[in-house]
Amino acid sequence: MKTFEIAVIGGGLAGMIAAIALARGGRNVALVAPPAPREDRRTTALMDQSIRFLDRLTLWEKLRPSAAPLATMRIVDGTNRLLRAPPTTFRSAEVGLDAFGYNFPNKALMEVLEAAIAAEGNITRFSAFAEAIEIASDAVSITLADGDVFAAGFAVGADGRRSKLRETAGIDVRTWSYPQTAMVLNFAHSLPHENVSTEFHTESGPFTQVPLPGNRSSLVWVQNPLDAEARNELSLAELSDVVEARMQSMLGKVDVEDGVQIWPLSGMMAHRSGKGRAALIGEAAHVFPPIGAQGLNLSLRDVMALTDILCTRPELPVAADAGDQFDRKRRADIMTRTASVDLLNRSLLSDFLPVQVLRAAGLHILSAFPPLRSVVMREGIEPGRGLRDIPAAIRESLRRKKA
Repeated sequence: MKTFEIAVIGGGLAGMIAAIALARGGRNVALVAPPAPREDRRTTALMDQSIRFLDRLTLWEKLRPSAAPLATMRIVDGTNRLLRAPPTTFRSAEVGLDAFGYNFPNKALMEVLEAAIAAEGNITRFSAFAEAIEIASDAVSITLADGDVFAAGFAVGADGRRSKLRETAGIDVRTWSYPQTAMVLNFAHSLPHENVSTEFHTESGPFTQVPLPGNRSSLVWVQNPLDAEARNELSLAELSDVVEARMQSMLGKVDVEDGVQIWPLSGMMAHRSGKGRAALIGEAAHVFPPIGAQGLNLSLRDVMALTDILCTRPELPVAADAGDQFDRKRRADIMTRTASVDLLNRSLLSDFLPVQVLRAAGLHILSAFPPLRSVVMREGIEPGRGLRDIPAAIRESLRRKKA
């Protein structure tokens, strides 16, 4: 039987990046990565911390030509409610960065990852599905759909919300749903976006435009499911007019490109992120709405933590409790991010006046108080970084008052 130090199950973005990171960290990796059932036409915005991680893996320079910087993020209250928040603008220059992060097509990142895996000597790739998994105290045995069998000292589940590894490990999940559907599309526009991303808050959810290279942008439009279905039936020309009107023509004439997709919104969080000789990353561990550019960024923090645990001493066998170590290391971040995205989304849907007051007041404070805005921006880019900067923000505020 073939034996590997680590098996990564799942060939999505998180799984492929995990395989590369662990292999370059000195581990011998088996990657179980069946072909994707359909082309992923979505885009992803990665924040500065994630970009720096890709750079350490020598992946960023190959991806950069397909990416657009996010230098400014703007929130506009597009609701018709009595209490509306003022427009709030976040500029990366306020925290000493050229860009908060970069937005790019998932297809472009997948092509970079495919090439890196093909060239990586420490990765052996299997294209069949994992049909059966057995987790023992000393190893994990994996049987593939084509009959191939191999063993690994540790298994990483990057196999999505219906994770077989999670099921085998006996890890339960909490799931929930939202009365919303996300419409995802790309569009060309006649005016330059100037690297500005604009998020309109509406009664049905966020309408978020994110720059792509050239005069193009991606859009995630969270809306009522019936409205999403009806708009998905429109011609591209008709949908272009609808998008342009919703954006108040701020980017001029809009031309929606072919490949519009709609996704029902739901959430899921595993009760544990790891156990014994198994760990869960990406959507095998956590799923939430595409709000605030948190999804893949959270998954890459999973990969960073896993690499720290498994590759600090690559000359030693993987510890039998590495999964438990991973769970302890990731629990707070996952719970905090999941709760904050859920709270933001539900606050937009709520007609309860006190909730509207709190949301409007929060954005007003951020708009009027630069030191606090800086803390929030840093926390969004890299969890924990903003909290560490609170004392400096207070000192800066006091200095300005004295001046």
